[in-house]
Amino acid sequence: MMARAKQGFIHGAGAHRRTETDYMGVLLDTVTLDDWRDVVAGTLQLAKEGDPAARAWLAQYLVGKPETKAPTPLTVVVNQWAGRDPVAERLAQPLINRERYPDLHENDDWEESIRAAIAQELVRKLPIPETTEKRATAGDSGESASVMARQLTK
Repeated sequence: MMARAKQGFIHGAGAHRRTETDYMGVLLDTVTLDDWRDVVAGTLQLAKEGDPAARAWLAQYLVGKPETKAPTPLTVVVNQWAGRDPVAERLAQPLINRERYPDLHENDDWEESIRAAIAQELVRKLPIPETTEKRATAGDSGESASVMARQLTK
C-alpha cells in the first residue's frame, strides 16, 4: 500500500487559474466558420445515413427541446369533451388581459416601437448570411428581414 504524502495549504497569493472563458477563447480562435460548416455538413450527411446521434444533435439545434411535457391522454380527452383548446386559450390570454386591464398595457405600443427600432438597427448592422440574402431577393418583399428582426428582439 502506498503512503500518501501529507498536503498542506499553499501560503501566499495563488496564480490565476484557467477559466472557461480562456478555453472558449482558444476554441473560437481555432475553429473557423468554414471548419464549423464542414462539421455541420458532415453531421447532416451522417443523419441522412441514419445515425441517431447525428439526428439528435441536429434536432436539438434546429427544432429545440420541448419546453413543456406533452399532455396525458386523459387531459386530451377531457379537453375535447369540454370543447376547450389549450393552444387557443394560451394565444388569446394576452388579448384578454389587454382588454381587461388596459392601465397595465398602456405602454405596450411604445415598448413594441422600441423593440422594432432596435431590431431594425440589429438587422442593419449584422451581416446577413448568404442563404438569407438569396431568399430575401426572391420576391418576398423583405418580410423575412422583419421576421428575423422580431426574433432577435425576443
